[in-house]
Amino acid sequence: MFSLFNTFRIVAFLEGLSYILLLFIATPIKYLADDPQYVKLLGMPHGLLFIAYIILAIMVGSEMNWSKKTSAIVLVASIIPFGTFYIEKKYLKTAK
Repeated sequence: MFSLFNTFRIVAFLEGLSYILLLFIATPIKYLADDPQYVKLLGMPHGLLFIAYIILAIMVGSEMNWSKKTSAIVLVASIIPFGTFYIEKKYLKTAK
């Protein structure tokens, strides 16, 4: 079974991937080709993954006794493109 930590790693990857697809593929198609279907298609899953990322980050941070600074970095990374991939490499890959 998946641990909370492994679930967070999976959600972090999927959230980062959905954000990249939304920003760099769906949004340009919406404005350059006047076709909003990809934003509609990716928007809801990304939103759900974003919420799951925030909740899981708080839970994992509490479980692993992250400092407030580390917790803040992990949370802010969710709104920066490629941020969750940085978190994976810097904080999650070396843990556990």
